[in-house]
Amino acid sequence: MKHFFFTKPLLAALLLVTACGRADHLGKPPSFTPNAESTEHVAMLWPGLPLHSQPQRTVDRASLWSGGQNSLLGDQRAMKKGDILTVVIELDEKAEISNDTNRSRTGSESLGVPHLLGLPQRADEHLPDGASLSDAVSIDSTSSTKGKGSVKRREKLTLRVAATVVDVLPNGVLSISGSQELRVNFELRELLVSGFVRPEDISRQNEITYDKIASARVSYGGRGQITDVQQPRYGQQILDAILPF
Repeated sequence: MKHFFFTKPLLAALLLVTACGRADHLGKPPSFTPNAESTEHVAMLWPGLPLHSQPQRTVDRASLWSGGQNSLLGDQRAMKKGDILTVVIELDEKAEISNDTNRSRTGSESLGVPHLLGLPQRADEHLPDGASLSDAVSIDSTSSTKGKGSVKRREKLTLRVAATVVDVLPNGVLSISGSQELRVNFELRELLVSGFVRPEDISRQNEITYDKIASARVSYGGRGQITDVQQPRYGQQILDAILPF
């Protein structure tokens, strides 16, 4: 009875934790992640440094040409905290590896003493029928090994997502982070990207490709009813990790 009362609260807690992951979309579409406290939103609230360290002169304000970022011919690329740029992810990789190994070996050893001072003939008289010392030792061995392995993989992904500069490192490198969520019926698709980029790698269209992002972290997945069905149950996952066979 003590064991029963000890495991009952534990079982209830386990069922509660298991249901929490799917309680968000029970009978309704999954909820979007709130972006009020996201790193992108916090970076956009930062006022940033002033564009000019000194007041502009009157002649500068009256000039048709301005070197500022907001001018017609100015640099529109992201360069400070809170700026937005487009990350282009075009992943098309293919890898194919094939290994074939074949090994064969045959060995034979034989030792006979048919006339060793007449000892085999004398010993044969006392041995059972069919036994003889004329062929004292005979060993045959054969071994064969054959192995074959093949790996074939192809990944193709094309995505575009807007990312925000969340920090500017002391060496001028920009730390970016972006997220995108798309809900179709009862399935929510989520795209996350983060990493570090150099301002000079950003194109004039304010875009950067994923291969120029250092420490790139790209995640494309989702949650919802279809994802829940495709995932194994928690009990099955625990048994797969515990059972040794």
